[in-house]
Amino acid sequence: MMNKNFANKKVLLIDDDDSIRWVLNEALEDLKLQVIQSKDADDAINFLQSEKFDLVISDVRMPGTSGIELLSYCQENFPQLPVVIMTAHSDLDSAVTAYTKGAFEYLPKPFDLDEVNEIVERALTPKQSSDLETPISSNSKFSIVGEAPSMQNLYRAIGRLSNSHVSVLIKGESGTGKELVAHALHQHSPRKNKPFIALNMAAIPKNLIESELFGHEKGAFTGASGRSLGRFEQADEGTLFLDEIGDMPLETQTRLLRVLSEGTFYRIGSIHPISVNVRIVAATHQNLLKKVEKGEFREDLYHRLNVIPLELPPLRERADDISLLADFFLSKIADELSEPKIKISQDALEKMKQFDWPGNVRQLENTCRWLSVMANSQFITPSDLPKELSSNGKRSVDNQWQVFLSNHIKNRFSDGDQTILASIQEEIEQLLIKNALELSAGKKAEAATLLGWGRNTLTRKQK
Repeated sequence: MMNKNFANKKVLLIDDDDSIRWVLNEALEDLKLQVIQSKDADDAINFLQSEKFDLVISDVRMPGTSGIELLSYCQENFPQLPVVIMTAHSDLDSAVTAYTKGAFEYLPKPFDLDEVNEIVERALTPKQSSDLETPISSNSKFSIVGEAPSMQNLYRAIGRLSNSHVSVLIKGESGTGKELVAHALHQHSPRKNKPFIALNMAAIPKNLIESELFGHEKGAFTGASGRSLGRFEQADEGTLFLDEIGDMPLETQTRLLRVLSEGTFYRIGSIHPISVNVRIVAATHQNLLKKVEKGEFREDLYHRLNVIPLELPPLRERADDISLLADFFLSKIADELSEPKIKISQDALEKMKQFDWPGNVRQLENTCRWLSVMANSQFITPSDLPKELSSNGKRSVDNQWQVFLSNHIKNRFSDGDQTILASIQEEIEQLLIKNALELSAGKKAEAATLLGWGRNTLTRKQK
């Protein structure tokens, strides 16, 4: 409920859509706020010059002066006046631009009135400015596409972090775009003109990880023919992206924690400390808390990395974004191939929206690439879709696990994972043992028979 101290405060509401203004006016008046309406920014500026307001809520796209230009005017002339920016054309750049220009909050349309109420209450609470908001460039070559509510939350988070140096942990299934988000965090940060260095933990042999991270001196080990700078030195003053952090060996985790705590490290084979200033952005598709419980991941390192967690949604949870993503990928691929862009029929898009997409956005991009090369015409119908998508859009129960496993393997191979064979064998054996024991009510002899093993083999594998 709105604080009674906010009663009779004055709000300037700007939108060229009469219905939007009516809905917001009703909601704001229910909160005992005095509302002045305007259809355009030029008229709003006249109000601002003649009256005192406690809050401005403005659309972005309007005839004449834009909402962003109005925001700049307010920042220059009324720097303490909170401005909430609304837009129906929501993407990462527009969100970051709003925060860049000093917006108090960014509100994508269609909006929820409860969310509007919460934003208004925060805006009218003293000391509303955030230490995480500051002007930055909104130009980025790393495109993140989507309009789902979960993506709007992601855009807001990147905008709010635009002046921050804190560590970020990006969580999400393989193929959801974790590295794209890491690039965006770097690009929209004070470190944007410094290096962005990426290292995939799953793609590096365990005996080489420390050398990759911290470098080595000539002769430090067999094959070290010269000095090599590690990724920490390469990323000094910039951002170090540690992908698949859950695959980092425990001994390396200990050394990483020390570097994050002290800001110094030693190259392998050196006695001279090196100081660096690096922002860490980590990513994982694994449940790190479960790994902490199993003793496979240091709890203190987890909390050091998990200062700001960002959760990326799987594609199946934002199916309405599939048409946007497909259009984006098809345009990109057409440019690469120097060929006309193919189009997807609405029926085919509906089939694609029904599919589970176990490989997420990466799988969708690969599907668009396949269609661009293999399709018989420039207009895709349901019959042109790959077999795994064309059977009612859903995988059959019989082969569901095989398709999922196949896509999981492809994603991990794409990430450079060289440990997949051993890890999948272990995971499958664990599932077989668990289910055999459940079916046999815990009787090892019967479980071993189900598995085709001897009892001793089952006992050894359990241990």
